[in-house]
Amino acid sequence: MPSSTSLLSWIALAVLLFWAVGAYNRLVRLRGEAAAAFGELDAELTRQVELVDALVGAEQPPESLFDGAQSSFWGGLEGAAAQLRAMLAAVRARPLDPERIEALATAQAVLAAAWERAERDDVHDLAGPRLPETLTGTRAQITMQCIAAAERFSRAVGQYNAGIRQFPALLIAWVFGLRPAAGLPPMPAPRPPGS
Repeated sequence: MPSSTSLLSWIALAVLLFWAVGAYNRLVRLRGEAAAAFGELDAELTRQVELVDALVGAEQPPESLFDGAQSSFWGGLEGAAAQLRAMLAAVRARPLDPERIEALATAQAVLAAAWERAERDDVHDLAGPRLPETLTGTRAQITMQCIAAAERFSRAVGQYNAGIRQFPALLIAWVFGLRPAAGLPPMPAPRPPGS
């Protein structure tokens, strides 16, 4: 017959094991939720790239996008979209890597700045707006959806990071190599069309 000390040791070991499995499953669930939130963000950022691609591939793009002085704008917008597309491809492999997310945020900011430059220049163009109002409206809608997806992603990353910092779960995170992730910084809202 086993001694009561031995029995208590086995019970304590079983409780510790069940706790460790539960804590690990919770951390993996939080990490999975953050990765799933990145999937939504990826889809919205891809829509931004596709909007530029649709203009490039249009059989009859708006003429004002391609006339002489405007070509530098168009090249900048196209280059920014290509940069964002490349960063999205890189981040998909490791969506919670802080360095990759930082590079993605930079690429997204470059594309937003290119669009903003076009919309800001529209105000001072006496010949009329460079971008059709429907295009500006579509871009604003996509950007607002992207902002919402970025907020959901950052919130999920925050919950994951909080989970791996809690004691004693941080021991499980350390054992299994679960590292902190980074969310995206807040994105600026687009200007309303026609403003």
